[in-house]
Amino acid sequence: MTPYFKSDDKNFTLLRGDSIELLPLFEHKFDMVFADPPYFLSNNGLTIKNGKVSSVNKGKWDESPGIHQINEFNLKWLSFVSDKMNDNATIWISGTMHNIFSIGQMLTLLNFKILNVITWQKTNPPPSWAKRSFTHSTEQIIWARKSEKAPHYYNYDFMYKINGDQQMKDVWTLPAIQKWEKTCGKHPTQKPLSVLTRIILASTKPNAWILDPFTGGSTTGIAGNLLNRRFLGIDLEEEYLQLSKKRKIEIENPLTQKQFRESINGFKDKNELSYFLQNESRQTN
Repeated sequence: MTPYFKSDDKNFTLLRGDSIELLPLFEHKFDMVFADPPYFLSNNGLTIKNGKVSSVNKGKWDESPGIHQINEFNLKWLSFVSDKMNDNATIWISGTMHNIFSIGQMLTLLNFKILNVITWQKTNPPPSWAKRSFTHSTEQIIWARKSEKAPHYYNYDFMYKINGDQQMKDVWTLPAIQKWEKTCGKHPTQKPLSVLTRIILASTKPNAWILDPFTGGSTTGIAGNLLNRRFLGIDLEEEYLQLSKKRKIEIENPLTQKQFRESINGFKDKNELSYFLQNESRQTN
């Protein structure tokens, strides 16, 4: 299989195509999966962006085909992803009310063990346009492990430390993407580095292999490489694969790497993440 892009350091690989078709073609196993599948919320509704009324439509890939088809789709891609996970691996899946309940049911059908349902509370959500309901300011992120019996990795101590020496709860208050994260362009459903950084640090060790089957702008891979993890992303759209490639090339500059690590939210100060990575590297070696 020829990658669409493979970085010189071999830690960032992109494949172009449908995950359901590509995943059976190789034998590699992953330590963690992050998936941001279609939310199926492109229903011709309206929202507010930058103070202006805008459509919520993202593209054909985000249009709802109906509940039965959504369930079939989620069961299918989760089955193929599960086959590429190590027995002790975990998966994180983001969503909203439009798809997250279906995903939870399909995970249960496939005998995953759901560990948490994280509520990501955005500090900067768009206001409600219609003013007929509460402002939508959260997304849910399911964390599950592949096996009921195989123990998973959870970096409890570091999550405890960055949470002010208290147990971290399942509600995370973090901003949506910021200007410095869009220097190469922007995917319509791009996740912030602060969210992916916390996810990856909580559930992987250095040099872990991470899979994103709906990679989009590859925030998963950018965060993973900044944290000394390895990444494979899959997407159908060449536009987004090009964006992913540009973002990887951008962080090959050591100064940019440093600036990004210092800018990621969720730490006590701008140096805490770098100190942790240095210590983690020493312990690994």
